[in-house]
Amino acid sequence: MNNIPNVKLGVIAVSRDCFIVSLSRDRRINFASEVRKKGVDIFEAECVVENEKDALKAVEEVKKQGCNALIVFLGNFGPETPETIIAKYFDGPVMYVAAAEESKNNMINGRGDAYCGMLNCSYNLGLRKLNAFIPESPVGSAIELANLAVEFVPLARAIIGVKNLKIITFGPRPQDFFACNAPIKALYELGVEVEENSELDLLVSFKEHENDPRINDVLSDMAKELGIKGNKYPDLLPKLSQYELTLLDWAESHKGAREYVCFANKCWPAFPSQFGFEPCYVNSRLASRGIPVACEVDIYGALSEYVGACITNSPVTLLDINNTVPEDMYEEDIKTKFNYKLSDTFMGFHCGNTPFCMLCDGGINYQIIQNRLLENGGEPDITRGTLEGDIKAGDITFYRLQSTADSKLKAYIAEGEVLPVKTRSFGGIGVFAINEMGRFYRHVLIEKRFPHHGAVAFKHCGATLFSLFRFLGVEDISFNRPQGMLYESENPFTFRG
Repeated sequence: MNNIPNVKLGVIAVSRDCFIVSLSRDRRINFASEVRKKGVDIFEAECVVENEKDALKAVEEVKKQGCNALIVFLGNFGPETPETIIAKYFDGPVMYVAAAEESKNNMINGRGDAYCGMLNCSYNLGLRKLNAFIPESPVGSAIELANLAVEFVPLARAIIGVKNLKIITFGPRPQDFFACNAPIKALYELGVEVEENSELDLLVSFKEHENDPRINDVLSDMAKELGIKGNKYPDLLPKLSQYELTLLDWAESHKGAREYVCFANKCWPAFPSQFGFEPCYVNSRLASRGIPVACEVDIYGALSEYVGACITNSPVTLLDINNTVPEDMYEEDIKTKFNYKLSDTFMGFHCGNTPFCMLCDGGINYQIIQNRLLENGGEPDITRGTLEGDIKAGDITFYRLQSTADSKLKAYIAEGEVLPVKTRSFGGIGVFAINEMGRFYRHVLIEKRFPHHGAVAFKHCGATLFSLFRFLGVEDISFNRPQGMLYESENPFTFRG
């Protein structure tokens, strides 16, 4: 995962000048010690901030140590102006937490009143319009706050990634694919850069990579990954290797002022006939390295994948919310084995962009749908290049960050799992189960007009995604509501519970 930020965490303690400064310092030391016990390195600023000059000094101290994410620690009530301007002068995500009182036997000189101070801190951040992160339970013991620090790291990783991201596209979007309509104004407001190119630009670059001396090394790596069983078309690997080098070189030479990149590329209908293959397997390989390549020029799909990769620090994918599970499959393989209704299940599918490591018996194949269209269902040639296999069973989070047509951000998050059920189908595909999916499908995905593409993280990370979307200013964040909790659009007279 070499396209994901590395977080170096720092902590600055603050102290109101009418409180004992050692209280804040000692509590910071205890807090940082608990963080390190959890395997997270953290730099402690020696300067305890009591005034504005201290704030500037402490920020400079953590910057010199290369810290790119910061915790402001209220060891006592805290000085409202100095503690909040830290977020102004530190260039990176900042979390504010506060120390709980420690003992009934130390409530005179050992009482810090940070429970009260956090209220004033939040109020002042709002007055200054500073965007800082305050967790759900920001006041706690050293151990409790250390847990919050650990949880802050993936959130910080995603925030840093978004602020330093360029999305490179090769389009235009396929005809009648309004589902991938992507007004880019909201991306600029998030701080994301966009570079839009033509398929012709990509084709020219691809041809320039013919006979690239690095092709054999990439080919060997592909063959090793696929194994004998998965390498169904070894004659195709040179072209796929050439294409992989094309994308990687383009990413490196077009980063510009940004540190991280992802792609949103057109892949049909012209691509196979002009390039001579389907790009899916290459897309999967880049995704496994933290460089998502969203299909069908889905710009917000690419962004969604990227934030998931940052949060989980592991591969993600982009799938169609594709088809229902046949009732006979449900009756035979699901009903008596898992606590899900038929309407809780569906199949997530795409042609073959899911990383190899997330598939059961994965291997290169051809795109059946495009083969019907472009090769009249005959012996596959130009439609080869997908990566197929059932998606491995396990926890997942299905989510998406999207812009509306009038450039307002919205998002959804739903945790669930991939079931260990054979799909008996083609592509990269899995049987997904999400509680109350039927209602979520109608009253979020349809009601709020989300596209059919959803990003998939292969673990439960809804809490961090929710915090990220809130931090990015997304006001409309939907989730799969449990039974008894109606959606705003849900008809109470037809609600089945």
